[in-house]
Amino acid sequence: MDFAIPDDIRIYLAALDDFIEKEIVPLQMQDDNNRFFDHRREHARTDWDNNGLPRPEWEELLREMRRRADAAGHLRFGLPKEFGGADGSNLAMAVIREHLAHKGLGLHNDLQNESSIVGNFPQVLMFRDFGTPAQADEFINGMLKGTHRICFGLTEPEHGSDATWMETKGVRETRDGVDGWVLNGEKMWTTGMHVASHVMLFARTSGDDGAAKGITCFLVPADDKGVKIEEYMWTFNMPTDHPRVSFTDIWVPDSAIFGEPENGLALAQHFVHENRIRQAASGVGAAQYCIDQSVAYAKQRAPFGKPLSTNQAIQFPLTELHTECEMIRNLVYKTAAQMDEMSKPDVAIYLSDKVSMCNYRANRLVCESADRAIQVHGGIGYSRHMPFEHIYRHHRRYRITEGSEEIQIRKVAAHLFGFIDPSRKGKKKKA
Repeated sequence: MDFAIPDDIRIYLAALDDFIEKEIVPLQMQDDNNRFFDHRREHARTDWDNNGLPRPEWEELLREMRRRADAAGHLRFGLPKEFGGADGSNLAMAVIREHLAHKGLGLHNDLQNESSIVGNFPQVLMFRDFGTPAQADEFINGMLKGTHRICFGLTEPEHGSDATWMETKGVRETRDGVDGWVLNGEKMWTTGMHVASHVMLFARTSGDDGAAKGITCFLVPADDKGVKIEEYMWTFNMPTDHPRVSFTDIWVPDSAIFGEPENGLALAQHFVHENRIRQAASGVGAAQYCIDQSVAYAKQRAPFGKPLSTNQAIQFPLTELHTECEMIRNLVYKTAAQMDEMSKPDVAIYLSDKVSMCNYRANRLVCESADRAIQVHGGIGYSRHMPFEHIYRHHRRYRITEGSEEIQIRKVAAHLFGFIDPSRKGKKKKA
């Protein structure tokens, strides 16, 4: 087995570093843009008097970063060539995401807004794989041009991890001779609603509560008069763009159905493995950053006449975290490489447990590493003049979102104890 990062990926990392130094760092430092990253970051980003939403100047800076990254050919790296990408592999994306997070807090990679010079575009692939030709043409081109922004309306106020108990309903109704649906319900954590053009709204259209079958996804215009933002949920990690939204007597035609009717949850699962492995890689990179900063600080800080680094109370916890980083990094790389050898359906059958292992352990690791960095740095570590509180607040949400760690541990247990048996599913297919 070859554990070396492939040469083409290593060369690309150097190209990214060069781009960051020449294009992104100067942008971050001009016009006091660094206020979005230094101790002023939470206030600079958050419009406290406007529901806690991101300030327009913060979002414009992120747009300019993405424009520059796109012009340089980096933003779409992970997309297929047909969409201007480079067919970036899962392994390449994992290595890149870890590398960028390991560089610390900066405009090059600020995942509070899921923003990076190497973007993640799961919805583009959803429209490629599930959309009608008309939907794919409109929405893929729109998303890449920036004219279309799509929110994800799945989670509900009374139903979190188990979407099969959804209360949002779709009822057939024909208007002016056009077959369609009336939609009613409420969704939580509808991220990006303040700038959305459409919502992927999941609604039960048949079947019993608790059944996976019978849920359909609809593309609902965000400016429909029946769409109402009820409140923006203020979170541990501000600013917020995660509202509770109500949908009242919204009528859409059959052409608004996205994907196979009655099988909408397949869309929700379509990109989960790619997202989770990339998220895990970012967690490893951020964790290693916290560890490295703590080691450097412990070497130069000398209370009581000797460096902190001479104390085993400092050495041992950081050594444990460093070891955990190494182990999780290798599992992430191995799993990402295996994903590149399989089709998406086979990844869901044969690797879902490994992806969950990577994700929940990496999310936990980065939180522990940020907390330890705060402790090692003492008072200054607790302040916002160091980035550790920001790293903790950001990554803490990933232990809940996109599958809480309890849900992912349950997935691993299902494989371990035979409740899910991949051997019964047939032979693996190459991607």
